[in-house]
Amino acid sequence: MHKRAEQLVVEELRERLERITQGPIRHHESLPFGISSIDDHLPAGGLKLGSLHEVTGGGNGAVDGAASALFSAGIAARVKGKILWCVTRPDLFMPALTQAGLSQNRLIIVECRDEKGVLDCFEEGLRCNGFGAVVGEVSKLPMTTSRRLQLAAEGSGVVGLAIRRWRHPSGAVEFGQPTAAVTRWRISVRPSTPLPVQGVGRARWFLELLRCRGGECADFEVEACDAKGRLALPADMVDRPIPQSAWQTSATA
Repeated sequence: MHKRAEQLVVEELRERLERITQGPIRHHESLPFGISSIDDHLPAGGLKLGSLHEVTGGGNGAVDGAASALFSAGIAARVKGKILWCVTRPDLFMPALTQAGLSQNRLIIVECRDEKGVLDCFEEGLRCNGFGAVVGEVSKLPMTTSRRLQLAAEGSGVVGLAIRRWRHPSGAVEFGQPTAAVTRWRISVRPSTPLPVQGVGRARWFLELLRCRGGECADFEVEACDAKGRLALPADMVDRPIPQSAWQTSATA
């Protein structure tokens, strides 16, 4: 009886998604980050759409999911269509997502009872080609399940973002288990960009590309997403003092 009830819920969700998202089938493309050092490293010249990608946070971010959520929001902000975000914990902070470029008018949040519900909604969402991206927050992602998600994304052209979160940092060891995801990212927080005046500068992230199908692992230090969802490279000047010769030239000019 319980299984039948779950099937009815999934069928109802499928019907609703079909009404919300009736878009044309899209050709698989890539979404450039706009940073040559990252885009040149990725085989598709950017994040491959119509694919599944894994994201998690480093350190405490593996539990709170803040940096990985904002990284995912920046990606979602730069694709067309509605965004489906599936969660079990209702702790999404909309002002932060908006600051990362994702408008609340584009976001559909589905709060599920458990992770099985998240994965069911995740897969159904990926089958609807009217969505721009589907995000699912899960701790476990078995290979069989990830293959189903990858096939669903390939069929619709929608990008899938699996945010891996755990109740305790020790659970993050599961992130090393193989999945069918095309890329796997870990986002760690770095001290924010210094300002010439008192205040808090733009946040910085350390991006680790831990897996890339057809490519190699790499890491990058970037400034966090701006209001359009775009990353940036930190300016060289904030990483080192201004050369003394520059002051002397300016003084004599």
